[in-house]
Amino acid sequence: EPFGTQGRGDYFEQYGIIRDVVQNHLLQVLTLVAIEKPESMDSNKIRDEKVKLLKSMADLAVEDIVLGQYVANPKGVGEANTSYTDDPKVPKNSTASTYSVVVLKINNDRWKGVPFFIKSGKATDESRVEVRVQYKSLDKDLFGGQSKRDMTIFRVQPNEAVYQRVNIKRPGMDSDLIETELDLSYASRFYVCIIYSQPIHQLYANNRVNACSPQNAYLPDAYERLLMDVFNGIQTNFVRTDELAEAWRVFTPALHAIDKEKKMPVKYVFGAQTFKEADALEEKYGLTRENF
Repeated sequence: EPFGTQGRGDYFEQYGIIRDVVQNHLLQVLTLVAIEKPESMDSNKIRDEKVKLLKSMADLAVEDIVLGQYVANPKGVGEANTSYTDDPKVPKNSTASTYSVVVLKINNDRWKGVPFFIKSGKATDESRVEVRVQYKSLDKDLFGGQSKRDMTIFRVQPNEAVYQRVNIKRPGMDSDLIETELDLSYASRFYVCIIYSQPIHQLYANNRVNACSPQNAYLPDAYERLLMDVFNGIQTNFVRTDELAEAWRVFTPALHAIDKEKKMPVKYVFGAQTFKEADALEEKYGLTRENF
């Protein structure tokens, strides 16, 4: 997110970034990506598979965590020129984290040996939620090292989309490769006023009459969907007690170790996308940032 804690320093002092969004919200995304195909779309069948996945997940190791805390950007304006510790509710020697990278390991037949990274941070360069699946490199590159790893990207927000990042031959007589994207943007493919929260009269004023085409699609806000699920008695997107217990089982030992050690997080500048310590953890497990 491109903003800081915005007066919630006392909350972060108590919980930190992992408890704030990683152990709960982002772990939910991971389970939906990695679960086996459920027997049906029944709520409990889906949640059964999520619990099975979590039960096969190893406890998070402290050495597989990098924590950060933002500091003022000397070139920043307004909030960007403030540090986390400028919050009057935060001590100057705070060890609370506002950024984290963790590596999770799933010990089942499908995912054994595949690292799962969860990255989250305040005061970064942009607001973005997405899942990136980076494929392994070819054993033999027929194009002299030009090939970059293919990736599938699921953009959750903003601007929901699915991308396939691939290598293709550059148009022309040579055999050079270039990287390009096959993209499905929900906004462009299923363009409707509700996507942009615009009343229909504004669409007419902006010459967007085609928004009411037969392909119109409604992309509800996350909380809209949850509230509708409550009214309809659909429990798929709600966490069951056994799932919650397994999620805490994965994270609690590492969180207690961090709380006890009180190690100072790595400092990163407000507006940074990443920093070298976070990149080093990713590289340790073979992730490359050549096409991120």
